[in-house]
Amino acid sequence: MSVAAKENTVTYENTRLADYTYDNTIDRGSIDIPFALLTLLLLTVGVVMVLSASFARAYYDPGNTTGGNATYYFVRQALFALCGVGVMFVCSRFPMGFYRHISGIVMMVALALLVLVLVPGIGEKANNARRWINLGFTTFQPSEIAKIGVIMFFSVLICRFKDKMRTFRYGIVPFAAILGVVCFLLVLEPHMSAIIIILAIGMVMLFLGGLPLYWFIGGGVAGAALLGIGYALFPYVRERFYAWLNPFADASDAGYQIVQSLYSIGSGGLLGLGLGNSRQKYLYLPEEHNDFIFSVVCEELGFIGAILILALFALLIIRGYWLSMHARDRYSALVGAGITTHLAMQVLLNVAVCTNSIPCTGISLPLFSYGGTALLLQMAELGIILSISRDVPEKR
Repeated sequence: MSVAAKENTVTYENTRLADYTYDNTIDRGSIDIPFALLTLLLLTVGVVMVLSASFARAYYDPGNTTGGNATYYFVRQALFALCGVGVMFVCSRFPMGFYRHISGIVMMVALALLVLVLVPGIGEKANNARRWINLGFTTFQPSEIAKIGVIMFFSVLICRFKDKMRTFRYGIVPFAAILGVVCFLLVLEPHMSAIIIILAIGMVMLFLGGLPLYWFIGGGVAGAALLGIGYALFPYVRERFYAWLNPFADASDAGYQIVQSLYSIGSGGLLGLGLGNSRQKYLYLPEEHNDFIFSVVCEELGFIGAILILALFALLIIRGYWLSMHARDRYSALVGAGITTHLAMQVLLNVAVCTNSIPCTGISLPLFSYGGTALLLQMAELGIILSISRDVPEKR
């Protein structure tokens, strides 16, 4: 780094937010190659699995949306994947000071969209839930923006209140208020899986911010109480718990989806049936190219193939945490750790749902599950981690 560049370098923790500059003469390193390669490898495998998992449903066209084109879902996912790669590299170019400045805007946009999705005519309703906004060429869930909004804005507040995080006024009230508003809007959709993930992300961010442990014990008790309230008030929550505990008791209705998922995983065995040879994807397994694509992975690639894919995710997550730990400032470290935790959480919960380790919820597998806007947002998040990696002094 040149002397001029060193003089222009901003130390985030010792500078007021208004003092941030984005001088293009400041030297930044290259992106982290291992993290980028792992991302691209998982994305490529994910797109191939979308083709394998979706062609039967796309050809049959039960919803009259694909026109009988067997590659309908694959082509769309491949296009979004290509755009996602561009988004990732573009996001990696912006300095972290830029993301800190727009954190509040992202949070406000997320809240506005969560309100708009509840408006008839704007929000699209499906399966008794209003979670999507139709853009014409695709749909997206505002809850996905809310997740990254919580990570970015909580990171700003934690940096701002760093010496006061152990107090109730600064360490609890503003964060609880934000989570309360977000979760209230999600309850109205309803979208319980998003509530679980956002609450978990919020708890992780507060833990990283230095909140005392006893607040997490209280939060765990409150979470259990909220889960009990959800169980009592929402019939579909009770149905999912019943189906989870004994899916074969009602294998043709409430337990149908998880039973078909277990059949798919079990029939794969050690080595799998071979790529493209899944039987359950022939309209037996619902959401085979979306939330339950991991079940098709297990059936076609077997136990060994599934473990290899999970190993790639593990390497990506470990590398994400390593980059976060070596970030040059606290805000970058918090955002990187938050995004990596979000990725790890979604992978863990998706696999747990497919294997019936937890009740069935609508949680997608990052970089694999079909969904264009969700994929773009995931790639943008990974691009932010690559931006963090540019400021890591030594990448090994």
